[in-house]
Amino acid sequence: MSAFDVFLADCPARTTLAVVGDTWSVVVIMALGERPRRYGELLERIGGISKKMLTQTLHRLERNGLVERTARVYALTDLGGSLLSVVGALAGWAEEHTDALLEAQCSAAAAATG
Repeated sequence: MSAFDVFLADCPARTTLAVVGDTWSVVVIMALGERPRRYGELLERIGGISKKMLTQTLHRLERNGLVERTARVYALTDLGGSLLSVVGALAGWAEEHTDALLEAQCSAAAAATG
């Protein structure tokens, strides 16, 4: 059992959630879970990410011990690899339920405009 409780205002686990719960972090972790990649390969694999955002995301993941860079190739560390099943489940859920979420958003917008 962990000594951390995400319901407490000063819990450091909230920072951890912010790092791994970011959209780009999830997508980068998923891409590197397929295989180690060069920076340019990541740009090609991840549609819509800018060079600046990819650089910032990789640096944040490196600082947190989730990604390592060796010989111009980025790869997940063991810690980063331990996230694959978690972020994979989240990404799978998003892919499966996007239609329902979009429908709910449209319904809410229609109700708001009367």
